[in-house]
Amino acid sequence: MRTSKSALWRMAGFGGTALLFSLLIIAVRVQWVPMESVDRGIAEALNQSVAPSDFLVTLMGGISRLGSFGVMAWLVVIGATLVLIRKQYRLAGFLVATTVGGLILDPTLKLAVGRLRPVVEQPVAQGGGNSFPSGHSLNSLICYTALLLVFLPALRPRWRRVAVIVVGALVALIGFSRLALGVHFLSDVIGGWSLGVAWIGLCATAFELLRYHQGRRVTEPLEEGLEPEAADDLRPTEPHEHRTGAGWAVAGGVIAWVFTFGALVVIGLPLARHRDGNGNVLWDSTVPHWFAGHRSDALGHVSIVGSEVGNTHAILAIGLVIGAVSLAAVRRWRPVIFLLTVMFGELTLFLASAAIVDRARPDVENMDGPMPTSSFPSGHVAATILIWWTAAVLVWPRTRAWWRWVLPVLAVAMPLWVAVSRMYRGMHHPTDIVGSVVLSALWLCAMYWLVKPNADLPAGETPAPVGDLQDSGVSR
Repeated sequence: MRTSKSALWRMAGFGGTALLFSLLIIAVRVQWVPMESVDRGIAEALNQSVAPSDFLVTLMGGISRLGSFGVMAWLVVIGATLVLIRKQYRLAGFLVATTVGGLILDPTLKLAVGRLRPVVEQPVAQGGGNSFPSGHSLNSLICYTALLLVFLPALRPRWRRVAVIVVGALVALIGFSRLALGVHFLSDVIGGWSLGVAWIGLCATAFELLRYHQGRRVTEPLEEGLEPEAADDLRPTEPHEHRTGAGWAVAGGVIAWVFTFGALVVIGLPLARHRDGNGNVLWDSTVPHWFAGHRSDALGHVSIVGSEVGNTHAILAIGLVIGAVSLAAVRRWRPVIFLLTVMFGELTLFLASAAIVDRARPDVENMDGPMPTSSFPSGHVAATILIWWTAAVLVWPRTRAWWRWVLPVLAVAMPLWVAVSRMYRGMHHPTDIVGSVVLSALWLCAMYWLVKPNADLPAGETPAPVGDLQDSGVSR
């Protein structure tokens, strides 16, 4: 077996990008006038075009966040989780090595070069640290390309070229957004891209050499991925005999949403009309005042954590992990669709009912300050109930391991912790919590009936052996 000519050309290309990056470092360090002139001219022109438009500033900020550490770290964690559960350890190592390498290269090179960020007439964003190279450009290219190379075999051949184009466009947009926001020069972005191509190329070449020494053929990574043999393990399946009418499920979901929304409005509007505590129904006035009178530093710290584990970012993080584990372990789309519909429905029901009901917060000190939404129902509590009960619903019938009991316990304990914390901090009445329970119960039951997340398990099948999640009750 021999290395293909295309592999040699790729290695030459990666060497060329490394050379380009080296030349850019020299030019930045010596402050080469022609490059500095172009950099500053583009920065000023883009600032004059983008800064006056709130829409463009918001749009560029949103695109830029797709290249932030917070977004990409979760993508890599989810990707690594998927391939680890499918026992593709080399692919997991490739993901971790490439992304960690980018995280090391970015700050160290920024410190070594020491270039200051652009100074524009109308600043619309602020970047931390030095300017060269662009960390968003570098790490977005590394992260999204690494994920592409790992999961490309799971796509059908006709979609692979589309995926490559989409990833290339996304990386280009992220780099452009950093220019448009005035936090990087053009040479910073090009430097980040060139270093990213060189690094991902080095890692991919190392992976190919490993395959070569193991007696396997050298691949074409951008056409078939790093590990074409892993396609069956990476690709989810859905047995034909468990498919149900999508049209009925969508129509039923809309009907369930409307009825759940109606129930929340019917409960919430009478409560919102009585600003004086609505007659102290379910101790709506007594409980917030009692908590306000018994606050302490220690309980305050406990309540902060309890409140934070129910916020949007924490629930999103937990949901991403549950979705990744479900897809990798069960290899079915249905559990993931169940998770997505449950959580998206909760969010829309909460926002819609809170806007219509418009209930005031308790008349005590609101320790979390002004909030953009009203008091009824509690979004923190509803999201916490649904995320943990969804996990329990998905896992419980698939294993008889002792640890499955942990999920029902968490499904009860976590919402209680969040509910008490929110009332302690003066953010909700007890009846707000009741509204969250109503929302969660109605919506979860409806989605379980419509989506049937455990349809791949034949009726009456016993759970999997201890320590194992059941892959499927259907042969493939």
